[in-house]
Amino acid sequence: MNLAGALVASIPSPSRGVWHLGPLPLRAYALAIILGIVVATWLTMRRWKERGGDPDQVLDIVMWAVPFGIVGGRIYHVISSPDAYWGPGGDPVSALYIWNGGLGIWGAIALGAVGAYIGCRRAGVSFAVFADAVAPGLLVAQAIGRLGNWFNQELFGAVTTLPWGLEIDPAISGYPAGTLFHPTFLYELLWNLGAAALLLWLDRRFRLGHGRVFWLYVVTYTLGRVWIEMLRIDDAELVLGLRLNVWTSLATLLLGAVAFAVVSRRHPVRETSVLAGGSADGADAADSSSDDVT
Repeated sequence: MNLAGALVASIPSPSRGVWHLGPLPLRAYALAIILGIVVATWLTMRRWKERGGDPDQVLDIVMWAVPFGIVGGRIYHVISSPDAYWGPGGDPVSALYIWNGGLGIWGAIALGAVGAYIGCRRAGVSFAVFADAVAPGLLVAQAIGRLGNWFNQELFGAVTTLPWGLEIDPAISGYPAGTLFHPTFLYELLWNLGAAALLLWLDRRFRLGHGRVFWLYVVTYTLGRVWIEMLRIDDAELVLGLRLNVWTSLATLLLGAVAFAVVSRRHPVRETSVLAGGSADGADAADSSSDDVT
């Protein structure tokens, strides 16, 4: 027996991604997104409370952020991968079939932030403080959401002979049976969980505030997304020979790094309040207290 061959393994893809409860379809993709939202909300509530806020405020804000984020994610996906909907043989109506997969993170974050901003304004709390509280949870939610891609057998990477290669149905991949692919869903899942742990540690160690945790989220996520995106072979818009998502990741990475540096210079100390307009720096609050004593 060939020892090298015996050591070769692979990651099987689920044989199905939909189960029916009577007439009701239960889709793994949707369940992964819902579970990610639930876990992220729970983590954000804990972090919000640690910052002095009312956990119930998180639920109110999430009710605004999630619908905006889902719509934004779908819009970005359709724009960045238009051939399946508007190209030859495409089906424009299927752009509405969100349960078949396809949520672009950039659109989800952009419009989700708009929804969160509206929710923060209505609650009278600081959007920057909320962004810091939610940032690690976003990474966890994205990690869980990648399980939906696994069930849908989508967004896999290039062909590989590595022992953790991913099995994909030949009818989906278009490759011969037995071909293995980079499990990019797993790479991003592990990267996001590691980045979330790093953000939690950095925030606890350095007491970050004024949006700095969020900008670190942007930096750490895009660092991973660049190399993971380069491995993918699904159809995507190309700009100067690179996938659109690669350019978007690089631009967002630069933006996040610059924003983190600027905010760190202006606000080196965490806020002392979650209220909008009342989030003074800890140092400023200490100086104010000292003035009162004298």
